[in-house]
Amino acid sequence: MSWDQAYAECLDHAASKLRLATTLTAEVFASVINDACTRLPVLAKAGKTARFRTLVEAGAEVEAALALVELELPQWCLRRLALDDGQWYCSFSRQPNLPIELDDTADGQHESIVLAILIAFVEAARMARVAPQSSVRAPARSAEGYPICCDNFS
Repeated sequence: MSWDQAYAECLDHAASKLRLATTLTAEVFASVINDACTRLPVLAKAGKTARFRTLVEAGAEVEAALALVELELPQWCLRRLALDDGQWYCSFSRQPNLPIELDDTADGQHESIVLAILIAFVEAARMARVAPQSSVRAPARSAEGYPICCDNFS
C-alpha cells in the first residue's frame, strides 16, 4: 500500500469519527491530529506550535481548530462559517477572492461549530493531497511548441 493510499484511509477514519461525534472530546481531537496531520509533528519539533498548544490547554476549541488549519494547511483560509437551522457550515478555500461559484472549497457541516470546522479541515487535507497547488506553472505554448507570453501589459 502506498503512502497516499494509507493517508487517504487515515483521512476517511478521521472524517467518519468526526461525523459520528456529537461533541468534541479530547479523544476525537487527538484522533484527528494523529490521522490527518502530517506537518504538525515537524512544526512541534521546530517549536512553532506554542500558540496551538496554548489554545488547546485553555479549552478554546474553535480557535484551536482554526489554528490547526493554519499550521497544517497554510495555503487554505476560512471562507465561510455560518449557522443555518441548527447546522454549522464551514468552508475553506485556497482562493477566497474568487466568486463562490468558481471556487473549489472544502466544506463541512455539523451541529457543533468545532466539528464542522474539523470536517472541512479533513476535506481540505484530502483535496490538498489529491491536487496539490503548485507555485510553478508551465509556460503557455504555441501550436509549434514555442513558449508564448499571455500577460496583458496594457
